[in-house]
Amino acid sequence: MRKIDELFGRYDASHRNATNKAIHWICVPLIVWSVLAVLWVWTPLAAYALIALAITYYVSISLPIAIGMLVVSLMMVLVLMAIPDHLLIVAAIVFVAAWIGQFIGHKIEGKKPSFFEDLTFLMIGPAWLLGFLYRRFGIPY
Repeated sequence: MRKIDELFGRYDASHRNATNKAIHWICVPLIVWSVLAVLWVWTPLAAYALIALAITYYVSISLPIAIGMLVVSLMMVLVLMAIPDHLLIVAAIVFVAAWIGQFIGHKIEGKKPSFFEDLTFLMIGPAWLLGFLYRRFGIPY
C-alpha cells in the first residue's frame, strides 16, 4: 500500500460522519489560511517558507498532491495580498472559530481529532480534502 493511501485511510477512520466532513471542508482550509496569514503579517518570507516545507513533505508522499497543494497555497497567498488591513485580527478570529468548528465536528463524530495520535495529520487534513477532489475528477495521485 502506498504511503498516501495509508495516511488517507487512517485519517478517514475518524472522519466518517457527514456533518464532521462538512465542517472539515470549511474549517481545514480556514485554519491553513489563518496560519499563513499570521506568518504573512510577521513577514511574507515566513509564509513562503512554510509553504515550501509543506510542499516538500507532500512531494515525499505524492507529487500530484504536492502540485495541487502548491496551487491551493498560492491561491491563499492571493487572498492574503487582498486583505492588507487588520489581517492579524482577521486571521486570529478565523483561526479560533475554525478550531472551535473542528472540535464540534469531532464531538459529533464521537472520535478525537487524528492529530492527537500523530501530528503528521495536521498536514494530512488539507491533502485529504484535495485527495477527495482528485478522486471525484478522476485525477490519479
